[in-house]
Amino acid sequence: MTKQLIEAFVDIREEDAVEIAQTLLAEGADPLAILDACKNALELIGQRFERKEAFVPELIMAGEMMNAITALVKPRLAQEKPLEPLGKVLMGTVEGDIHDIGKDVVVFMLEANGFEVVDLGVDIPPATFVQKIGETQPDVVGLSGLLTLAFESMRDTIEAINEAGLRDQVKIMIGGAPVDEHVRAYAGADAWGIDAMEAVALAKQWVGG
Repeated sequence: MTKQLIEAFVDIREEDAVEIAQTLLAEGADPLAILDACKNALELIGQRFERKEAFVPELIMAGEMMNAITALVKPRLAQEKPLEPLGKVLMGTVEGDIHDIGKDVVVFMLEANGFEVVDLGVDIPPATFVQKIGETQPDVVGLSGLLTLAFESMRDTIEAINEAGLRDQVKIMIGGAPVDEHVRAYAGADAWGIDAMEAVALAKQWVGG
C-alpha cells in the first residue's frame, strides 16, 4: 500500500492519499515509513516541477496533503517516541522566498527523529532569526531556500547572526534544490544538506545524538 500512497500523492488525490495513510496506520505500519513514502512522492513532484510538468498549484496542494498526513502520523510517533528531545532546531525559509514544501519535509523528519523544531515559516528576515535564536536557544539553525535569490538572504542572515554575537552558539545548515558547496561557502554556513535525511544526520552529528 505504500506504493499506492506514493501514486495517490503524486497524482494529487488528497482524499485517497489520506485514506491510504489511515489504513496503513490502522494496520500497524511504521509511521516513519509513511512519512518516507510521502517524502519520496514530494521528491517526484519536485522533479516534475523542475521539468515544467507540474506547476505551483500542484506544489501547494502537495504541501497541504503532506500537512494532512503528518497530522495523522504525529500522534503515533509521539506514542512510539516518548523520549527527551535530542536537541532543538530553529527552521525557516529565508527572506524573499515563500517555498515551504522542502522545509516542511525537513521539519517533519527532524521531529520524527526526536528533535524539537521551532518552525518560523517562510520569507523570514535576518532580524527575526536573530531574535528567535535569542528567545529559543536552539542547537541548530536551518535556513531553507528554493530560489537563487535566497543565497544572498542566507548570507545576510548568517552575517546578522554573527554581528549579534550568536554565531558561536549555533550550528547552521542550509538546504534547497539549488544549494551546493559553493553556496554553503558563500553564505558562511557550517554545512548543507541534499535532502531531509542528510539534514537529520547533520543535526544528530552536531548534538551528539
